[in-house]
Amino acid sequence: MNIKDDFILKDINEGYLVGGSVRDFLMGKRINDIKDRDIAIKNAENFAKHLTEKFDATFITLDAENKIYRLVLKDKENYLDISELCGNSIEEDLVRRDFTINAIAYDLKEEKFIDVTGGIEDIKNKQIKAIREENFIDDPLRILRAYRFMATTGFELNAELEKILVKHKDLLNLPAKERIHDELMKMFGGRGKYIGTAETLIKMLDNGILEIIFPFVNDIKKVPSNSHHHLDLIHHIIETVRQIELQYSEVDGEVLEHLNKIDFGGYPRINHLKLSGFLHDIGKPSNWTLEDNGKTIWTVQSGTDYPKDKTYRHRFIKHDLEGEKLVKPLLKSLKFSNKQIDYISTMVRYHIYPSNVIVSPNLDNKVMMRYIRKMGDSVIDNIILAKADRLSAQGPDVTTEMTENNLNGLNKLLDFYLEVKPTLKPLPKLLDGNEIMEILCLNQSPALGKIIDELHEAQLNEEVSTKEEAVNFVIRFKK
Repeated sequence: MNIKDDFILKDINEGYLVGGSVRDFLMGKRINDIKDRDIAIKNAENFAKHLTEKFDATFITLDAENKIYRLVLKDKENYLDISELCGNSIEEDLVRRDFTINAIAYDLKEEKFIDVTGGIEDIKNKQIKAIREENFIDDPLRILRAYRFMATTGFELNAELEKILVKHKDLLNLPAKERIHDELMKMFGGRGKYIGTAETLIKMLDNGILEIIFPFVNDIKKVPSNSHHHLDLIHHIIETVRQIELQYSEVDGEVLEHLNKIDFGGYPRINHLKLSGFLHDIGKPSNWTLEDNGKTIWTVQSGTDYPKDKTYRHRFIKHDLEGEKLVKPLLKSLKFSNKQIDYISTMVRYHIYPSNVIVSPNLDNKVMMRYIRKMGDSVIDNIILAKADRLSAQGPDVTTEMTENNLNGLNKLLDFYLEVKPTLKPLPKLLDGNEIMEILCLNQSPALGKIIDELHEAQLNEEVSTKEEAVNFVIRFKK
């Protein structure tokens, strides 16, 4: 298939197709499967307005100063980004870009590729190379973009590029957090055949990049392997991401469809789930203690180095609750939306929950249903995270039987959910906040929120199922 076979581009005979659409086409993607097309041209605004009329599209100004415009087509899936050509020629424009694989143009009039940096050869060799060092100083976000493309293409970073990234890594503090957020979400969607998000995170760790984006990594790196974890904590959380990637590559049907859904944040659930896997143990460093025969002999708060005696037991009691508390301001600082924060913080808080459910001494359908009601539409995600966590913790005290029992139990819990899912209905709201305030003569306060939560828990436990029972339950809080 030729680029000009595209149902949009076949009618455009000016300018240059540039960027990701050209790269993806040369990597083997069908041109009609590429939804975003970037065109560089002189007099970009006039050209964009002309195409707006031609395709009956919606015109959006993305960046008036740099003259970048977006045309959203009527199907709401396909769009064109039209930008002003930088410099006096397409060749000048291309050498100002980030990587050689992204600096290939297709002349829409002459119908030929223009490659002045060797990008086509680098695509064949699966290499990510810099064009010029100064391009990374001009826009330091390109440092993070290098790792994003490593994760999403499966290509290796060229040695010279790595030197540039490490040399200028501190500049990553400069880009707007919104831009950092978008690059991270794309990186956590990495699905390279041999190199994905996990391998990329290892490379970022080795290059000293990871702790610049995520300062908590400095504390995570201090926690060693122990009797339940064959890896130190930083490699455990990255291995958790890898295990999520492996599960994702093997699932199909309803589970795959669920993970690919875009329910919040503009990115699929799988991207958010892998980020949750990376963050799931963020609470461990601040809740770290050592025990000897059940007696605490060291805490991280003591301010001293931990005793290196391997016989001591490392404990991280309530690190799931601590993690939920820590992850919210971190994500907020990176400009994540409230829905994204709710999802990820829920995954962090409840990453141990499904494994606790399956070892319940009274495990039955009622116990499993309570779990399903509690997790809502994130049951699949939560179980996959729990399985990944188990597979990433294979210390000497973890037997093969323990691992197999855990995975079998989690798989049964997932099967039960998929079986009952078609019949599930949301819990009815028996009383709203205003009704509770009226019953208890309360004003808006944290106490009201606690009562609402306890009423919800009572519904989950099937202790309350009617409005009358809800009123009687709430009255107990009356002072």
